[in-house]
Amino acid sequence: MKTRRAGILLHISSLPSRYGIGTLGEGAYRFADFLSDSGFAIWQVLPIGPTGFGDSPYQSFSSFAGNPYFIDPDMLRGWGLLTEEECAGLVSRDDGGRVDYGELYRQRRGILSLAAERFPQSSGEYESFCCENAYWLENYALFEALKSDSPEGLWQDWDSGVKYRNAQALDLVREKYAKRIRETKVLQFLFRTQWDLLKKYCGEKGISIMGDIPIYVAEDSADIWSTPDDFLLDGELRPTVVAGCPPDGFSENGQLWGNPLYNWERIMDEGGGIWKHRLRSALSYFDMIRIDHFRGFDSFYCIPAGSETAAHGHWKKGPGRAFIDFIRREFGDINLVAEDLGFITESVRDLLSYSGYPGMKVLEFGFYRGAEEYLPHNYPVNCVAYTGTHDNDTMLGHIASLSEDERSFAFDYLGARDNAECARRAVTAVLSSVAKYAIIPMQDILLLGGEGRMNTPGTIGGDNWRWRMRDIPPAEVSGYLRRLCSVYGRK
Repeated sequence: MKTRRAGILLHISSLPSRYGIGTLGEGAYRFADFLSDSGFAIWQVLPIGPTGFGDSPYQSFSSFAGNPYFIDPDMLRGWGLLTEEECAGLVSRDDGGRVDYGELYRQRRGILSLAAERFPQSSGEYESFCCENAYWLENYALFEALKSDSPEGLWQDWDSGVKYRNAQALDLVREKYAKRIRETKVLQFLFRTQWDLLKKYCGEKGISIMGDIPIYVAEDSADIWSTPDDFLLDGELRPTVVAGCPPDGFSENGQLWGNPLYNWERIMDEGGGIWKHRLRSALSYFDMIRIDHFRGFDSFYCIPAGSETAAHGHWKKGPGRAFIDFIRREFGDINLVAEDLGFITESVRDLLSYSGYPGMKVLEFGFYRGAEEYLPHNYPVNCVAYTGTHDNDTMLGHIASLSEDERSFAFDYLGARDNAECARRAVTAVLSSVAKYAIIPMQDILLLGGEGRMNTPGTIGGDNWRWRMRDIPPAEVSGYLRRLCSVYGRK
C-alpha cells in the first residue's frame, strides 16, 4: 500500500512567540503538537540560515549556518545563560503579527552576545560540534566578524589579503576578532542544540521536517568567499554572469536574481564541490529536502553581470544526469523533492523522471488557461501537491485576484459559491488528490487573505518574510483536519 502523507508549510520565523519572531522554543513544540493532533506528518520550513539582503531566507550569509534570531531566549534562561530580566527586555510590543527585522537587529545581538560570553569556556559537546562542522564554521565565523566592521559593504571590497584569503592576513583576523569569532561559533552551537532537540521531539511525534535548499547562494556570503573556484567569477572575484529567469507572460523584463552562477565543470570534476557539503549539511538538519529551482540542474539562465534586467541572458547546459548520479553515489536513496515550477522543457521533465524525485503541483496555477496540469485530477502519484507556496498569495487572496472568468472556473471546479468556500475546498481538493504528499501553507489552514502572504517575488522589503501566526489554532481545528486526513488516507 502506498504511503500518503500530509503536511503544513510554516517557517520558523512565523511561529507564535513573545519575542517578535518565531523561535525554536515553546511555540515550535506547540506547533509540532498541533501537527500531530491534526494528522499531519510533515512540517515544511523555508531556509533556516541567517538572512541578508532584504531579510530573505533565500539570500543568506551562509548556506550552512542557522539563524541566531531563532535561538529561544527562554531555553537560554533555563540553561543559565540569560536572566529573567534580560529575557523580559526582549519581549516585543504588539507588532501586528509582523516580524520587525530592524528592531531585532538593534536588540537581539547584544543579548545573544551576553549568552555566548557566559557559555562555559570548556565544553566537550561544543568542541565536538566545532570539529564536526569545521568545513564551514571557521570560514563563517571569520566572515561574520569581518562583516561586523562593514555590514553594508561586500566582501569583494575588503583588503586584498583578506579578500583573497592570504593565510597571514587571516591569522591577523583571528587574533583581532578572537572574541567575536568564538561568539559566532557558540551561537551556532546553541542554535544546533535547540534545533536537534526540536527535531527529536518531532520525530517522536511521527513528524518529518522538510527543509529547503536554495539552488543558488548569495553573492555576499561566506560560501562564495571561501570557495570562489566553484563559481563563475573574474580576477577580482566578482560574478561574470548572474542568475535569473527570462522574460515571460508575467514579466516583460524577466527576473534578475543576481546570484553568482556555479562553475559546474569544476564542481563535477572535484567530486561535487560545495554541493557535496551543502547536501551533507542539509541531511543532518532535515528528514526531507526540497531543492529549489530544480530546472537549473538541467540548464540555467545566464545574465551578464551588471545588467539592469534579465532581458538579455542566455541558457547554458547544467550538469544534468551527472548531478543525479553524483547524489546517488555520495548519499544513496535520500528523500528529495524537486521544485520544478516555471519554464519547464522536455529536457527538464526527462531529468526529473530520471531522478525519480517527486515534483511539485500548485493548485493556484490551475485556474489559469492552459495550466491544466496543476488541477488535482491531472496530478501524478509521485508529486507534492500544494494549494500555494511561500511565493504565492494565499488561496483566499488568489481567488480574489482572479479575473471573472478564472474565478467562475475555480468556483465550478471546486463546487464553491463564494471566495471563502472556494479557499476551503481547495484544501480538501489537494488532500484528496492522488499525490503522494500534500502540503498546505498555514495561512490557507487559517483562511487568511492577502494580509497573510509571505513573499511577492521580484520585490524587496515591504511585508515580505514578515508574516507571523498569532497563536496555535484550537482543538476543533485539529479535529477537523484530522478527519480530513483520515477520510483521504493521509493520517
